[in-house]
Amino acid sequence: MPQSNQDYAANLHIHAANAHTAAAAAHRRRDHEAAGELSARAQQCSTDAAEKSEEIAKRGPEPLRA
Repeated sequence: MPQSNQDYAANLHIHAANAHTAAAAAHRRRDHEAAGELSARAQQCSTDAAEKSEEIAKRGPEPLRA
């Protein structure tokens, strides 16, 4: 079954949250190189999720699926 735009955006937000958690764990381990890379990836995931959410909001509501 195809994924709705809302589901896709929600998954992007979950992915971003997981990336932020991984970056925080690297910071706690004092692995600053990995933490920096993970933080950058987490920021990109957050930006992608926000952009997708804004795109969906501009389109208006989707019809209900049966």
